[in-house]
Amino acid sequence: MEKESIIKVKSYAFALKTVRLGRSLQKSEKEFILTTQLIRSATSIGSNVEESSQAQSKADFIHKLSIALKETFETHYWIRLMKDSEVMKIEVADELLEDCTEIKKILVAIINTSKRNR
Repeated sequence: MEKESIIKVKSYAFALKTVRLGRSLQKSEKEFILTTQLIRSATSIGSNVEESSQAQSKADFIHKLSIALKETFETHYWIRLMKDSEVMKIEVADELLEDCTEIKKILVAIINTSKRNR
């Protein structure tokens, strides 16, 4: 069995964490629209990473990961907004921001390496 890449593992775990958080926020009747936006962008990171594994070319691979990277920036924005508007607890937001930043760094490294090796 093939070992999964670190970016697949981390982006999936991040998506799962945000879905669980989103459910708890929605149950407590916190901001529904922001929560939905967060879940949408956070889960998109992992889905684009997953899709990149079936890319038809190196350019397609880079394109899919570039979309995932854009989604990390959007997700970062929603987390900051939810933290600063007190929809999300500071500790929870800080942990998610840390995870998001780590995913960003990994994606940038993969994209840059892939571009160099074209």
